[in-house]
Amino acid sequence: MAIANACIELGHWPSHFKIFLTIIIPKPNKASYDLPKLFRSIVLLNTLGKLIEKVVSNRMQFHVIANNFIHQSQLGGLKFKSTTNAGIMLTHFIHMG
Repeated sequence: MAIANACIELGHWPSHFKIFLTIIIPKPNKASYDLPKLFRSIVLLNTLGKLIEKVVSNRMQFHVIANNFIHQSQLGGLKFKSTTNAGIMLTHFIHMG
């Protein structure tokens, strides 16, 4: 994606990707917004900005994994890692112990 490449090469994140809109959604049967726990806020971001963030994130994860910067036992937040992987690793540690 050309825009993602340009952002990376220039080291610049355009300001219009930083603009957000917050929408307040009242909880059912609550008449007032006096306390924060009485409503939910949802933040809406620029769709193109979110897409570019995802591209950059995927590239970073690929390079970090490809260069062995993450320990093999790290499972959280990584693509293609699941609870099955965690179960297999736990079973391996139990058998080793």
